[in-house]
Amino acid sequence: MPDTEPQDWDIDEGPQDVAGWSTGAQANTAAAIRWTAWGLLVLGPLLGAFAYLSAPAQAGPAQKKPAPTAPAATGAQGAAGFAQLFLAAFISAGEGDQDKLAAYYPDATSLRLEGASDRRRGEQLTVVRLRQTDSGIWSVTVAARITNTKPAAKPADGPQADGKDEAKAVAARAVRYFQVPVATATTAGGASGYTALAMPAEVAAPERIKAPGLVYGPMRPALPADPRTQAVTEFLTAYLTGAGELDRYLAPGTHLAPVTPAPYTGIAVDTLAIEGEKGTEPVTTVPDDGTTLRLLVALRATGHDEVRVPLTYALILKARAGRWEIASLDGAPTPATTPTASVAPAAPNAGTTSSRAPSTAPTLTATS
Repeated sequence: MPDTEPQDWDIDEGPQDVAGWSTGAQANTAAAIRWTAWGLLVLGPLLGAFAYLSAPAQAGPAQKKPAPTAPAATGAQGAAGFAQLFLAAFISAGEGDQDKLAAYYPDATSLRLEGASDRRRGEQLTVVRLRQTDSGIWSVTVAARITNTKPAAKPADGPQADGKDEAKAVAARAVRYFQVPVATATTAGGASGYTALAMPAEVAAPERIKAPGLVYGPMRPALPADPRTQAVTEFLTAYLTGAGELDRYLAPGTHLAPVTPAPYTGIAVDTLAIEGEKGTEPVTTVPDDGTTLRLLVALRATGHDEVRVPLTYALILKARAGRWEIASLDGAPTPATTPTASVAPAAPNAGTTSSRAPSTAPTLTATS
């Protein structure tokens, strides 16, 4: 509808009706529409910006969160324990024990078992190898000493019988190794579930490796006049027998607790292996303050039964005020490949201290 403006005509013909509207009403309506349009043009961007800022932020399309899974270490530890239980049941199983084994290996219900139930018992079951062969699949090697719980029939006399007896005795003393395949998965309830994939397989003992070289020199007699002998003797006496205050032998910042109850009544330090020391010249002096030294201490500790047992400790000494103090009781001897410079023993927790990072709780190591 075209806009109607007041005309500068000399003759006013008066209001005119157009489709029932007077020209004055049309003019007012057109002006209102025009101002409304201008208002929307001006307010449109402002309203859009307000709507954008007030809307909740969107980070793209919603994605399903993956279901929580048990960490690898947890699955490994559970598989190791499951394998030990299964092997214990396997060793003691006899005729009619299929259901006992089926609790670990469902297909055991179809096995043929011989011998009396519980005629053998597995002792000292220990996981010696834990290897992940595939996702959720663990190969667990368990060591066991197997003993007979029921006496065997007396063999006939003769050289052949003596040979069999000796073979049985050797087998009874031997530690045997079994490989158990275990599958693990998360159950509907969110917990970890386990099952054996096969019966145990007896395998050879793990191969022994060559020991790595250590930073210490050769073992040498622990001379009484050596300040290092004096330091470790006083410390280990307090540590193992409870005689004396342990803190007086520790370097500042080192925290150790004695073994309680005290398992020994006395100790005798026999030999020392000193870091970097190759000669056998006697040592009677203490170096400058702050000097650190790694050493191995071999001793004999006398128990309450008067029997002496050999023990070895890896220690770090630190010189201060003309005497050696114990800066660290290490968890293992230091290999020669480890840098020995700038030893800075720390004591983050009471009862343990080491110059290296402390080892964590799980004793089982998963390797791929």
